[in-house]
Amino acid sequence: MALRRRTRSRIYRFSMYALFIAAVVAMALAADWPTIGRQFFNAEVAAKMFPDIILVALRNTILFTLIAFAGGLLLGILFALMKLSIIAPFRWFATAWIELFRGLPALLTIFAMAFILPIALGVKVPGGPVGAGLLGLILVASAYMAEVIRAGIQAVPKGQTEASRSLGMSPMKTMFWIVLPQGFRIVIPPLTNEFVLLLKDTSLLFIAGSFIWSKELTTFARDGSTQNANATPLIMAALLYLVVTIPLTRFTAWLERRMARER
Repeated sequence: MALRRRTRSRIYRFSMYALFIAAVVAMALAADWPTIGRQFFNAEVAAKMFPDIILVALRNTILFTLIAFAGGLLLGILFALMKLSIIAPFRWFATAWIELFRGLPALLTIFAMAFILPIALGVKVPGGPVGAGLLGLILVASAYMAEVIRAGIQAVPKGQTEASRSLGMSPMKTMFWIVLPQGFRIVIPPLTNEFVLLLKDTSLLFIAGSFIWSKELTTFARDGSTQNANATPLIMAALLYLVVTIPLTRFTAWLERRMARER
């Protein structure tokens, strides 16, 4: 009976593989490859995008991601510590902040920073539309990172805190010299994932407006696609995103496997 069950499982698996391959072959035969080549893989249009798609668009995407990540990390540490504080108002404020910016779509947050602050409240964000968009990304990132860091801090064994306190270290020194470093080691993989998410979320900065020199990948590719009436720039942007994100996700997976072996 066990052998028969295994045989049925193999037949089912191979049937699914055959069905998938047949579907791919059928789609390939039915596709209009000359039109696909002209509209999505046009060499002349691709040549027009270089070198600006890398020297301007990709560079800006990575730069904006680094700025948003650094700002979100600093605020994330602050709000994680506030949420773990013994002072109730600190916990309430941190909880409200985290729930607000985790609950709002990033696009709405960027829109609010770009238009509600300067128009309704008269607050000018440094850096113009780009600065306002980055501020929105920082606020969103801080909420998610705060929860990741809080979980990392709480995952540190309580014995570490007790041992450091028994050696005469103050609660603040214990947190910053003992608990936080160990907590960060635990949360490196999820923080790397957050970096990847931020990299993709820079595509939302278009809502705040941009200048020629400040376009990130998606905005640059969208404008190039509109100007050339061709989707090749969007395909190029997608490939460049993958060039950056796939190594990062593979690095995250490697870190998770290594940390799992060390436990």
